[in-house]
Amino acid sequence: MQVNTLILGAGAAGLMCAAHAGPGALVVDHAKTPGEKIRISGGGRCNFTNMHTGSENFLGANPHFCKSALSRYTQWDFLDLVGKHGIPWHEKTLGQLFCDRSSKDIVAMMVAEAEAAGARIWLRTGIADVRHDGTGFVVALDRDGSRTDVRARRLVVATGGKSIPKMGATGFAYRIAAQFGLPVTETRAGLVPLTFSGTTLDKLKPLAGLSAEAVVHADGASFREGLLFTHRGLSGPSILQISSYWREGQSIRLEFIPPAKALDSLKAQRSRQGRKALSTVLSDHLPARLAGLLATESGLSGNLADQSDTALGHLAGLLGGWELTPSGSEGYRTAEVTLGGISTDALSSRSMEATAVPGLYFIGECVDVTGWLGGFNFQWAWSSGWAAGHHIASTATG
Repeated sequence: MQVNTLILGAGAAGLMCAAHAGPGALVVDHAKTPGEKIRISGGGRCNFTNMHTGSENFLGANPHFCKSALSRYTQWDFLDLVGKHGIPWHEKTLGQLFCDRSSKDIVAMMVAEAEAAGARIWLRTGIADVRHDGTGFVVALDRDGSRTDVRARRLVVATGGKSIPKMGATGFAYRIAAQFGLPVTETRAGLVPLTFSGTTLDKLKPLAGLSAEAVVHADGASFREGLLFTHRGLSGPSILQISSYWREGQSIRLEFIPPAKALDSLKAQRSRQGRKALSTVLSDHLPARLAGLLATESGLSGNLADQSDTALGHLAGLLGGWELTPSGSEGYRTAEVTLGGISTDALSSRSMEATAVPGLYFIGECVDVTGWLGGFNFQWAWSSGWAAGHHIASTATG
């Protein structure tokens, strides 16, 4: 069987590529339905893009690589597509855009776009072998209990990363890259809860279920959003964001109140409410259980009136810079994305084509481009898929 373009993966990037690659594209996926990661995202509402998308919202060994695709297919382009299909949407915090009804609207839209462009989608299809015979790509597919060899002039790998293995995620894209001599940067779980052990976990466990607003710092990055205490450690948007910057052995710093502001407040309360216990005073600013733990962590005793300026400075420093060292993360099991991947040094930023292997493309999460939480990774999928599809269509010779 011969096709113009074979796209491995019917997720966000793969479907977008199929919608723009021109007729004769075949999309294959092991899942029983297309766009499974789209479907489960955003609590079933799909945070499909972010109004504030820019290259500064992405990580990778080459922070400039993503600029070309993001600038040529923007969040506004995708929003126009959503409007064309009459999908109602709303903005949440920080520019995050969600479907009003269901993420299935986005899946249906992308399938419709791909099919309107002449693409076929084969589901429940396994990939047994990938090779290049000197004239084109030959991919052995397992479908309906039989094996089919598909020949393609162009091969697009859009199989994602390792995150959420229960959905079938593997390192398949990285193996294909290695097979064709493309370098792969270190991969690790991103946008993932952090875990603790030993005495630190013993301290945190009683706070399980409690949430608080905080600025979380690590490795020069910081995010102000909610955090959640869990039975294994810390989660919530600010923790998921900082997890992409944190490395094992490093500490993170939780800032509930800026130190200078905290010190001024504590001094003012000392003059007015000196007889109050430290934990009681702190509970004016923080949830009671967290206030109690930080009062204990401070090592101070007595009432607020008993504390010197130096002691209050120490307490303010704790409120503005509580340092904790995670023992690890929840890993790929709960990670929303995979950090690292196909080295961008080996790809064209304009077309997503491997510079050393003409006709071979890598798009979406498998590439060493990782966005922040909040719709940025979907926008990268749309933009990189569009870039590859547009290049394929513009260079097609039949």
